[in-house]
Amino acid sequence: MAMKIRLARGGSKKRPHYAIVAADSRMPRDGRFIEKLGTYAPMLPKDSEERVKMDMERVQHWLGQGAQPTDRVARMLEAAGVMPKKDRVNLKKGTPGKAAKARAEEKAAKAAAAAEAAAAPAEAPVEEAPAAEEAAAE
Repeated sequence: MAMKIRLARGGSKKRPHYAIVAADSRMPRDGRFIEKLGTYAPMLPKDSEERVKMDMERVQHWLGQGAQPTDRVARMLEAAGVMPKKDRVNLKKGTPGKAAKARAEEKAAKAAAAAEAAAAPAEAPVEEAPAAEEAAAE
């Protein structure tokens, strides 16, 4: 039986409130759990004491039993100093998405076309200037 320490959502629409629970990983998110370990109220300010409450003794017990915390719960445990901080590397952060790449290509194509259009008339008067001098000489 694979145990998880995870969030079970409660609260009404647009007003989330989570219970931190120890549950079998095969059970539904808000379904049957074995023990409630704490609460998480994301609507409260980040510095509030009431935002995250956990029974640390029971959390330690379940971690000792081999329960795996979900990513969000692991971050809460790291903040509480129960788990060592894990290095997370987001390799895709900062790279543009599909739409942004398409926009950049379009912009580059327009800039290239504008540069060609600007270069062509600039060369034409240079060629006409010697012809105008010849006409003046005659």
